[in-house]
Amino acid sequence: MRRPTESERRRRFAEEARSERPDLALLCLLVGAEADASLDEAGMDAAEIELDRLAGLLPFRPGGARGWASAVSELLGERCGFGGTPGDYQRLESSLLHEVLRRRRGLPILLSVVWIEVARRAGAPVYGVALPGHFVVGFGGRDEQVLVDPFDGGRLLTGADAELLVAGATGEPLDPSMLVPADPLEIVLRILNNIRAWAAARPERTDVQLWAVELSLLLPSHAARLRFERAQLLVQRGDFLGGAAEMEAYADVVAAVDPTSAEAIRQRAGAARARLN
Repeated sequence: MRRPTESERRRRFAEEARSERPDLALLCLLVGAEADASLDEAGMDAAEIELDRLAGLLPFRPGGARGWASAVSELLGERCGFGGTPGDYQRLESSLLHEVLRRRRGLPILLSVVWIEVARRAGAPVYGVALPGHFVVGFGGRDEQVLVDPFDGGRLLTGADAELLVAGATGEPLDPSMLVPADPLEIVLRILNNIRAWAAARPERTDVQLWAVELSLLLPSHAARLRFERAQLLVQRGDFLGGAAEMEAYADVVAAVDPTSAEAIRQRAGAARARLN
């Protein structure tokens, strides 16, 4: 099957991100297609089919929030062996949904996507919970919320467990606002942020950092500073004119609130153009 071109993938990603109900699995698979040249439409379909298959293994209406949480975690964590280790943070594959489905290893947020997508297909009241530093999954409403940690094989979390996770990441107490359901686009942006951080720690992978930034810029809501990051990456990769133009466009945005910073950015754009001489 023909692999979609980069422009086709980017257009599909942007359209899905701006749809009324963005498809989390599809957006994650389109992220994976940026990283993996072998992931074509057939591979993406196979990943969706695997999520459907796993959902079909869940019992019919296992009960309330706790019943759903236990059933999904028993299937995915115990029977199927999905989980994570510290070493998974060193692998780009840990942030790619199709690879996480294949390896059954990944970062907390990608494992949470598997939990969410399998449980959602089975009719569970499920959503992501973006705790600071550690993504988990929630079942049920605020009056009966049950949290599970897919990175730890789907361990059901007590209130004290959640407080420890937050304290370990921030040193601050758990705030109820941290327990609200995460929007699919928030999840995708956080995945792309993880990929950007992974690549930024590896100077030889500016290619990965660049496409992660460019996909982030296609989301309806993103930090304006990502445009400056893209400009810097273009310059690093030898596209001095493209990087300079992007810096100047970003400087125009910044000028209204911070003229001094805008002027400094324009000087960097001039320096980038000078590298052509």
